[in-house]
Amino acid sequence: MLGVRHAESHRAFLSGLLAVAVILGSTIVGPGPAAAQTTSDYYSGKQIRLVIGSGPGGGYDIYARFLARHIGRHIPGNPTIVPQNMPAASGLAATNWTYSVAPKDGTVILATYNALLDDPLYGSQVAHFDPLRFETVGSIGKQQTICATWYTSPIKTIEQAKEHEVIVPATGSSGDRATMPRILNAMAGTKFKVVNGYSTTGSMLAVERGEADGICGISWATLKASNPTWVQNNRLNVLIQAGLKPQAALPTVPLVRDLVSDPEDRKVVDLLFFPQDMGRPFVMPPDTPKELANTIRRAFDATMQDPAFLAEAEQAMLEVDPISGEEMADILKHAYETPKALIEKAAQFNGT
Repeated sequence: MLGVRHAESHRAFLSGLLAVAVILGSTIVGPGPAAAQTTSDYYSGKQIRLVIGSGPGGGYDIYARFLARHIGRHIPGNPTIVPQNMPAASGLAATNWTYSVAPKDGTVILATYNALLDDPLYGSQVAHFDPLRFETVGSIGKQQTICATWYTSPIKTIEQAKEHEVIVPATGSSGDRATMPRILNAMAGTKFKVVNGYSTTGSMLAVERGEADGICGISWATLKASNPTWVQNNRLNVLIQAGLKPQAALPTVPLVRDLVSDPEDRKVVDLLFFPQDMGRPFVMPPDTPKELANTIRRAFDATMQDPAFLAEAEQAMLEVDPISGEEMADILKHAYETPKALIEKAAQFNGT
């Protein structure tokens, strides 16, 4: 979505696709099971590859492997789930591969970046997929970004941020930490001042040292994982959050869209932030048999209520605020129905 765009150059994509082909192979497998075969019979003894479009150790990898440890027992036949990292071209190669090359027999699930799913909307030349054709499985949690000030700051509400300058650090002018303040200043009349040039860790230290008033454009889920003591010890005044609905952990924090009075501007805001509502999306290749896609969807939903899954999530401080595959499909459909003029206006903010 906002900030760093995951569409790489053609050269990066081609080399990435080659790497994926070497690891996964490039033979398209035909359609799924015969009509008379039950999904229990079909998946019994099989492996499902969970292709992760990021490298090991990052947030997407952690959440995907977390799902892999639990979802198999909710799929009829109890197949083995095998995670495979395919980070080439920042996840683009894996997403393109899943769309056009991956087996369409119910044995591939992709954990992709939410930002990639809006690339075709803005005319990306290297995103060779139609997000509306993926079979959406669901997402464990949203990645809605927030803006917050340090607990000692006198600026404790978004209304006060309209009256006083709020200094926030960023790594560069195209990242979420720069684009979200820019959107708020333009659409809601806030006075965020972005200071570029910080590293990710350095930006956090800047807040603690008082060099900056707070931080903007970081997801609540990421913050809980990277700086848990900030959350546990109430070290932040959360001013605003992106997304269409409040996050479960932030029910009273206002939404960016609520600050925008003009109906067209509100549609632009919704378009800019819609990928965040999908969190870390799990999808299957297009033309996967509907029966199998629905089986995986229902297994995902069951996993989200599994006591063992929830207990591990709580222990690891992983945010669980799931959306279903059907909800994800509706989010994508709504975004891709946006009029072209509004898409062009949104593109001015997100760096495309």
